[in-house]
Amino acid sequence: MNENGITLPDKLILNKIFIIRNQKVMIDNDLAELYEVETKALNQAVKRNMDIFPKHFMFELTEIEFKNLRSQFVTSRWGGQRYLPFAFTEHGVLQLANVLRSKRAKQMSIKIIEVFVKMREMLVDNLSIRLDIEEIKKKLLNHDKNIELVFSYLDELIEKQEYSKPRKRIGFKTNNDE
Repeated sequence: MNENGITLPDKLILNKIFIIRNQKVMIDNDLAELYEVETKALNQAVKRNMDIFPKHFMFELTEIEFKNLRSQFVTSRWGGQRYLPFAFTEHGVLQLANVLRSKRAKQMSIKIIEVFVKMREMLVDNLSIRLDIEEIKKKLLNHDKNIELVFSYLDELIEKQEYSKPRKRIGFKTNNDE
């Protein structure tokens, strides 16, 4: 058990975070499961408080988005769902805990936010590593060009030595030198 009272592997939460409309989101029924409430109750609480859920906190999936999301799973976790689910961003997850007002929802939202923060840190770390790799690639390309230049100079020197006529000796010559 961690300091907020929730014992749950980060990977379990991470597997419930999806990228939709270029945003990291969680779906209403996954959040209901984590918050230990029914999806219907969660959505009713949201609908009663729509004024505190702007579009960048929460949005309803389109039919196409929902089909794409369902196609990612071999077995459907959503059964015969009759409505399009809501997707909650990191901010929406936090706001949802305030609407539900249960201790479990507040504790779970802290855990979920921690996972979102870890994801962001991993992305920043990966970006930094990617930039370092790009810098190394540029240096290697530069080194390759320099090595090619050195080899071309060496080739020129070898050609000059092979094709140059022997020079006449300068200075005192004996009969054997000619």
